[in-house]
Amino acid sequence: MIELIEYGVLGVLMGAVGGLFGIGGGLIAIPVLGILFGLDQQLAQGTALVMVVPNVVLALHRYNQRNRIELRHALPLVLMSFCFAWLGALWAVGLDARSMRLGFVGFLLALSLYNLVRVFMAPAAVYPRMRYPWPWLGVLGAASGTMGGLFGVGGAVVATPFLTSVFGTSQVVAQGLSLALALPSTSVTLITYALHHEVDWAMGVPMAVGGLLSISWGVKVAHALSEKLLRILFCGFLMLCAALLTLKV
Repeated sequence: MIELIEYGVLGVLMGAVGGLFGIGGGLIAIPVLGILFGLDQQLAQGTALVMVVPNVVLALHRYNQRNRIELRHALPLVLMSFCFAWLGALWAVGLDARSMRLGFVGFLLALSLYNLVRVFMAPAAVYPRMRYPWPWLGVLGAASGTMGGLFGVGGAVVATPFLTSVFGTSQVVAQGLSLALALPSTSVTLITYALHHEVDWAMGVPMAVGGLLSISWGVKVAHALSEKLLRILFCGFLMLCAALLTLKV
């Protein structure tokens, strides 16, 4: 019982931080599970996905109620992301834990550097129509799905900045499309990890419950802070996680 409460509290904290940075908690939970609980990389990613999938379902439902997602743009992203997330997950479960952790550290550093550069860039122009529809949306879906399957972070964290900076969508449209992309890719990744016994359900389920209870708190705090400050905090957190994970390799 004490362990269940401990995991639930961890889920509450991860859900709040995930809501703060708009990433569902998975990218935060994976380093924490590896550093504090000693899980190997694949098991940490699979367990974190138990929390991520219901968070994505809830966020997508609430988003679609307010801002309808265009099916013609979402469909190529969803289909390609689903297929390539499965391939990325199969690749991930076949790698040794050390290589996976090194790859994840590199992913965190690249992501933090990209977001840090965006802090000092001028805001991307928003176009009335998407600049690059099919087949480029399919290419983005494939790349995002592969990263999501390989590192267990859904792919939305990859897709959103590209949709705004390259495809010319607004932040609102990008987040909606990214959530649509993330739902099938996170689901198939979780199933693949589970079939290869890389999920700790006893830890993941209470974390998921805690995350659902707290993700809205993080969102409220995020709206009270400037986007520039949020991005700097996010970059700093990712670099710290990368440094701590490097020590665990």
